[in-house]
Amino acid sequence: MPMNTQWQMMCGMALLFTLGGCASQKTPATADVAVSREAVAAATSAGAADLAPAEMQSARDKLMRANQALAAKDYKTAQDLATQASADAQLAQSKANSAKATTAADELQQNIRLLREELARANATTQQ
Repeated sequence: MPMNTQWQMMCGMALLFTLGGCASQKTPATADVAVSREAVAAATSAGAADLAPAEMQSARDKLMRANQALAAKDYKTAQDLATQASADAQLAQSKANSAKATTAADELQQNIRLLREELARANATTQQ
């Protein structure tokens, strides 16, 4: 086989491997973007936009950039940004859940205090 033909075959094979690598990166990146979209939606429904606005804004920004990277066929960047967006959304959701739990605990403590006061008044009235 002449040297030129061997060179062309090697270049062709390298091109095929490169194209195959790009195609194989698209599917995980697309899946990661979809997962991060769901994470942002879940955090939003948990009230994170009000209770953890900075984290939600970060998650939304990264998700938007991941979508842009996906459209530009920059699959590695899309995947990285999608992973970061998911983490930010999960943090926002956790903060929202924690804030809700703290509020519920505070309300419960307030109700317990009021019940104790009423019980103390009732006991004072019956002892007189």
